[in-house]
Amino acid sequence: MERFELEPKLKEEIRARVLGEGFMKIVQTVRRNGKQFKIAMRPVEIGGIKKFQAEMTDDGQVQVKNLDMNAAAEGLEEIIAQRGVREMHLMTAKGDLHMRVTKKGHVMVTRSAEMDRVVTVQPHDRVKKVPLTSFDSAALLRTIGIADGNGKIRASMRGKYDQVNEFLKVVGETVVRDSGFGVRTLSNHESRATSHETFTVVDCGCGKAYLTISLYFYLTEVLKFPDVKVIGIDRRNDVITAAKKMVAQLDVADKVEFVEADLSEFQPSTFNRVDMVVSLHACDTATDEALAKGVEWKARYILSAPCCQHELQKTLGAKVRRCEGGKVRGEEDFSGLLRQSILRERLCDILTDSFRAMILRILGFKVQVIEFVSSEATTRNIMLKCEYGVKPGQPDPIGEYLNLRDYWKVTPWLETRLQKLLGKHLERYS
Repeated sequence: MERFELEPKLKEEIRARVLGEGFMKIVQTVRRNGKQFKIAMRPVEIGGIKKFQAEMTDDGQVQVKNLDMNAAAEGLEEIIAQRGVREMHLMTAKGDLHMRVTKKGHVMVTRSAEMDRVVTVQPHDRVKKVPLTSFDSAALLRTIGIADGNGKIRASMRGKYDQVNEFLKVVGETVVRDSGFGVRTLSNHESRATSHETFTVVDCGCGKAYLTISLYFYLTEVLKFPDVKVIGIDRRNDVITAAKKMVAQLDVADKVEFVEADLSEFQPSTFNRVDMVVSLHACDTATDEALAKGVEWKARYILSAPCCQHELQKTLGAKVRRCEGGKVRGEEDFSGLLRQSILRERLCDILTDSFRAMILRILGFKVQVIEFVSSEATTRNIMLKCEYGVKPGQPDPIGEYLNLRDYWKVTPWLETRLQKLLGKHLERYS
């Protein structure tokens, strides 16, 4: 058997899982010469006929094909025959299979416990009732590039379309009381939707502004807010320039503003207060900066979906150092976990978001950590849903935070960033 090749028994298992009953999705990512090739395949129903949709991404270029059973079987053989460093995730109703092939050609396979999931293949050509279909969004979707000239959602943008829709759902759930979009009046805080004041939203790290612009139309067209101002902040000149052109084309440039600035240096000048801060996949400590700005601006709502988290990984990674004799210095109870980079990465993701949630609780926010979108749309599907409304500095969240922080002997970046506001509460219990 050649290097990187899968064993015949494993090949047969993959074929049986994909071409048999209960298949949900297969995704394989191959890395060659610093570039990435990704192929995903899932069952769909088109015109009442079951097919397989294959989506191939090669160096940023996306191609989508709808295949019958024979073509899908041929495509699966190409997936199985790939060589080199690669990773595969295969999901079925009965359970998942995860495979990783290392640089040395070692094949590592893990299988989940047996499951009993219900697989429903939805018609691919149906129109779902989601926020962006709750109003005439055709011009919006074409302008921001999610839909093509015919109004059809681009295959390469399906994941982003789903992310924006699910984010907007959370916005709706946060600021409305019922399915009729009746906006509640909060104690000691008059809702902007029922007053003549402007409801102001700041998107921290807006990127290509898919969410920023969609959010404005959702608030005004669906939730019926009478006066909305949305500000998108990003430090990249190219995305800000493109975003300004899009809102000009949609004739909302006076209501959706874009600012080229580093978020840490940005200070509001065109608005008196912020009602909501949103952040979708701001990398590493940029998420912490967005949370900190929301606290400092005294925003009523903060909705943040974090992305990668490297700061804590560096700290915990430094605790694990090999010495003579193969022993490991550092956190002895967790040395076996921390040694493995994948496990350390996932642990740090959980710890970082836990620290963030606890810090916001200390500072007076009610916090929920939720999955805002399916993991099929993005693996970065965790959201911190925060609403100001409790007395800051309560002992329970402070005690929980200090216990966890001191156990791991780390200082989260957000604590350092918010030291002026947070320090007075922590000092009472240190």
